[in-house]
Amino acid sequence: MKSLIAVLMTSAALVGAAQAEGITEFNIGVLGGENAQDRMTSNECLRAYAEETLGVPVKLFTPADYDGVIQGLLGGTLDMALLGASGYAKTYLTDPEAVEPVLVKANLDGSYTYFSIGFARKDSGITSLEGLKGQKFGFGDPNSTSGYLIPSIEIPAATGASMENGAYFGEVVFTGGHEQTIVAVNNGDVNGGVTWADGQGNWEDGYNSGALRKAVDSGLVDMNDLVQIWKSKPIPEGPVVLRKALPDDVKTKMTAMVEGLHAKDPQCAYNVAAGDTSGFVPITHEYYETIIAVRKAKSN
Repeated sequence: MKSLIAVLMTSAALVGAAQAEGITEFNIGVLGGENAQDRMTSNECLRAYAEETLGVPVKLFTPADYDGVIQGLLGGTLDMALLGASGYAKTYLTDPEAVEPVLVKANLDGSYTYFSIGFARKDSGITSLEGLKGQKFGFGDPNSTSGYLIPSIEIPAATGASMENGAYFGEVVFTGGHEQTIVAVNNGDVNGGVTWADGQGNWEDGYNSGALRKAVDSGLVDMNDLVQIWKSKPIPEGPVVLRKALPDDVKTKMTAMVEGLHAKDPQCAYNVAAGDTSGFVPITHEYYETIIAVRKAKSN
């Protein structure tokens, strides 16, 4: 009976808080790149802090691909997400009033850029893009900045050939995400691929943050079995976005909560940022105008 009363009191408190905020729930989208359960586990602390901050039920959603999160934001079923720059560009180009960027993950040196990293198995003998000529190459997700957009432009510029099958690589495939690309290369299903990393720290650790670091933390790979064969120019880190239609006080509270996450709970910030970070810092739409232009040109 006591437990029932406690549940009812908690529910009443949540309802009261929700009415004060103008919302009854809050939904966070988590991009693909690793399996759904790992994404849920990594972001559970964020969900709990959001629920504590807003006083309403908060749920995590882990669609199978990047577009699932993008469509959720566009359709208004998701309220927040940490997007890649290309994902934000697609969202903005589809509906400029859907979301607004508020924060970006900062590296340990305070910068907020990262890299698309080309890699292969060390025992393959491949040490550069030249070694992949005629081989099978893996992209991640079509809406990934580092897993598709940037390398699909920079690699052809480096090789002098398109990414069409047989033009330079023997076959070009989409693996489905960063984790899938890493596993595919590690297992020999593709001869090389691209993923993302901050490019700071040690290769053996998967660098300080990124998909390789997550894969190392999860025990999926030993970086000593892999070798870097290509590195892009610096790419803007993707933004934490909030649905524009949310009440202003909700946006203010959530922005402040995420901005203060590293100071409050460094391990949670590590989980959300896919590795070491100095925290989340304010960002605006203007930072992504170049990527938006690239995405728009690519789609024409």
